Amino acid sequence: MAFVWATFILALILLFIFYELLNIKNKKKLPPGPKGIPILGHLHLLGENLTHDLHKFSLKYGPIIYMKFGLVPTYVISSPESAEKILKTYDHIFASRPHNETAQYISYGQRNLIFSKYGAYWRNMRKLCTVHLLSNMKINSFQSTRSEEIAIMIKSIKEIAQGRRVDVDLSAQVSKLSANLSCLMVFGKKFTDDDLDKRGFKYLVQEVTTLAATPNLGDFFPFLGVIDLQGLTRRMKDTSKVLDPFVEKIIDEHVNAKDHKKNKDFVDTMMEIMQSGEAEFQFDRRHVKAVMLDMLVASIDTF
Repeated sequence: MAFVWATFILALILLFIFYELLNIKNKKKLPPGPKGIPILGHLHLLGENLTHDLHKFSLKYGPIIYMKFGLVPTYVISSPESAEKILKTYDHIFASRPHNETAQYISYGQRNLIFSKYGAYWRNMRKLCTVHLLSNMKINSFQSTRSEEIAIMIKSIKEIAQGRRVDVDLSAQVSKLSANLSCLMVFGKKFTDDDLDKRGFKYLVQEVTTLAATPNLGDFFPFLGVIDLQGLTRRMKDTSKVLDPFVEKIIDEHVNAKDHKKNKDFVDTMMEIMQSGEAEFQFDRRHVKAVMLDMLVASIDTF
């Protein structure tokens, strides 16, 4: 066993040396920051309160700090002026997304809008969403649907009040309303927990956000992604196996639907674009499914 670990550590060291040699020519003058160590970078300097640790570094090194989280170069911005430069003046430089294991497995190889890398594809995908899915005209077309769902929620609360119950969970009511509206706008119909998986519809949506937010060794050390030391990759694959047939079934239902709806949902709109060939980039079912999950998770997780 000791031999295996010694071989593993030696392989990591050799990999790091090889990585550094490849990047000698690409090294540029970097902002100040704490001194790191090979392979780990600055991960060993971070404790449970990440924001507190980064704040301490900003007091010592300034508003722009360079750090490495594993093999991932990272800039820490801690002043309004610097944030404005990063997010506004030089946003085209910092708009890309690093490799993300969750997006690889659940968002069809980072084909969604949230985690896709900056470039022609991201710009065209953003244009598609802005013009066809999230325009004022499109959102306003669902006004009657929103009114109906709000009326249903109010009626439900009234019935509970008439029964003189005092355990009304308004947060649950609003969360249910948000989920119903999101499903109606994206998929064209509402779903219950039993329609997706025995664990529940909302649970799987929360599982996606949990996996995306959990620090993953596979993101910081890509060569460790295959080993899956944290068990996150297994959970991603398990979640994907449930979500993919679900969204595939929804797309099939839309393709095979004989009735022409007056108010088209997001799936209708994207399938029309895909079939027409009007998209300025390769646009297939994987892109449709990735955007569907983006819209669903972003809207429901807000609540």
